[in-house]
Amino acid sequence: MGCCQSCFFKLPFSDDNKNNRREQEQRWENHHPQQQQQQHVRTKHSSQSTNGTETTGGHGGGGGVPSFTEFSFTDLRAATNNFSPEFIVSESGEKAPNVVYKGRLQNQNISNNRSWIAVKKFTKLAWPDPKQFAEEAWGVGKLRHKRVANLIGYCCDGDERLLVAEYMPNDTLSKHLFHWENQTIEWAMRLRVALYITEALDYCSSEGRPLYHDLNAYRVLFDENGDPRLSCFGLMKNSMDGKSYSTNLAYTPPEYLRNGRVTPESVIFSFGTVLLDLLSGKHIPPSHALDMIRGKNILLLMDSHLEGNFSTEEATVVFDLASRCLQYDPGERPNTKDLVTTLAPLQNKPDVLSYVMLGIPKHEEAPPTPQHPLSPMGDACSRMDLTAIHQILVMTHYKDDEGTNELSFQEWTQQMKDMLEARKRGDVAFRDKDFKTAVECYSQVAMLQLRVVKPG
Repeated sequence: MGCCQSCFFKLPFSDDNKNNRREQEQRWENHHPQQQQQQHVRTKHSSQSTNGTETTGGHGGGGGVPSFTEFSFTDLRAATNNFSPEFIVSESGEKAPNVVYKGRLQNQNISNNRSWIAVKKFTKLAWPDPKQFAEEAWGVGKLRHKRVANLIGYCCDGDERLLVAEYMPNDTLSKHLFHWENQTIEWAMRLRVALYITEALDYCSSEGRPLYHDLNAYRVLFDENGDPRLSCFGLMKNSMDGKSYSTNLAYTPPEYLRNGRVTPESVIFSFGTVLLDLLSGKHIPPSHALDMIRGKNILLLMDSHLEGNFSTEEATVVFDLASRCLQYDPGERPNTKDLVTTLAPLQNKPDVLSYVMLGIPKHEEAPPTPQHPLSPMGDACSRMDLTAIHQILVMTHYKDDEGTNELSFQEWTQQMKDMLEARKRGDVAFRDKDFKTAVECYSQVAMLQLRVVKPG
């Protein structure tokens, strides 16, 4: 296990371990006094539920979200079917620098009845410092909000670096906006997307996480109800996995091009590009859009698929807001509270459910298959533990076919003799714990059984 799996980072779930928790925190504070305040922030929202699993509070909801924890690489490998390509949900597929998989946890207590998860697997050099990775993950993991696809865990076994988040089953804003098949996103839903993302950004800012890396239409996800949520992955500070802005330089905040630093104002600029996406249904360079806005040609920027189905007054307000977000001078851009204040009054279909406006069926997760406990033999077989299988068979008085091996040629064919000899060799090897030979002999027996013919 990697050095990340430390009691300093891991919050125990069981009541048996609860009494040790303060002792662990005190050890951490004694060794890392500069982290003491962060540790208290991490735990101050936690409350113990009746089932022994911590739930983390937060402004605006997030109830029902499991508390943040550390996962083993073995569990995540099993959840993603050994990181099968069939489980990849990154829109760039295997070409993405850090691939995102969907997975299904086997332990329902961990997932709090939400068994599907999103697992982001970083390249081995993305986070060389396991301590930095764990601290960043814990910082994001304490956030809980209904507008965020919340981070519920991490893993750093050895060189492995993975993040685990709530799984959003209804694709990204990019998919619905640029690659739709049946219908485009209606105007009221676009306004809802804009508001919900600003609410997520405002919450994160109020909780001391104002920076968001590379905010774009791929970072906006839709949950089982069709509600838009902000991916938690962009809240992690930049590592060695590439630039904070992976998109075309035309969409990058100008101050980032100057000094390579992401600021809260940079996030507002990026949100302005998302507003342009929502308005136009296309990915338009901000400089081009600003020229058209200044020239009062905003109707030419509007998505043609919305023609006759949007309010010009509302669109004008949103274009004006986008223009303010995209100002060259960071000081002239609005803050997150200004965004919420501007967009909230524009919501005109508050009673219509999001999945209805998206034109998608409500996502109903099938109930998990009941997990029946395996027998000791079944458990040993599932782990392919030959030593345990041997011990179980010996304890249950397994014996070879003593006294049945002396057979005459007249009664049995040569094939039968070969089969019995192979079986005897397998039994001897099994008793001697020579499992490789035993498996080979028993496999030979199985093949001979398919061919053997008893004389009539």
